[in-house]
Amino acid sequence: MPTILLVDHDPLQAFLSMSILESRFQDVQRVSEAAEAFCLVEQPRFADNLALVIAGHHMPGIGGPEFVAELLSRMPELPVIVLGGSTETASDYPGESVCFRPRPIAADELLALAGQLMELRHRTAA
Repeated sequence: MPTILLVDHDPLQAFLSMSILESRFQDVQRVSEAAEAFCLVEQPRFADNLALVIAGHHMPGIGGPEFVAELLSRMPELPVIVLGGSTETASDYPGESVCFRPRPIAADELLALAGQLMELRHRTAA
């Protein structure tokens, strides 16, 4: 079963995103910081099922661009959605598999984007 990993330190934002994602996807896991995400990605069982990462721009200990760069150095084909604030831009996140969207994002847009990126990941992995 494909897994979505949500990395967001803000409990309210994370709750909202989890509620939206769980309405369509069965396996959504949440961590609150980058270190936790990297620990999960290093576990082969978890990494094999990981289909998408959704991350907030700001997180404790590491900035969003640095987190995404490190994540993609470990899993280059992994699609990532970055939900950022009004001061960030898509140019902070280069790469074909990275989509930047400013918050707030509509629920239907998040679900559609997640579905598209997971389908693309499934096709390229097969």
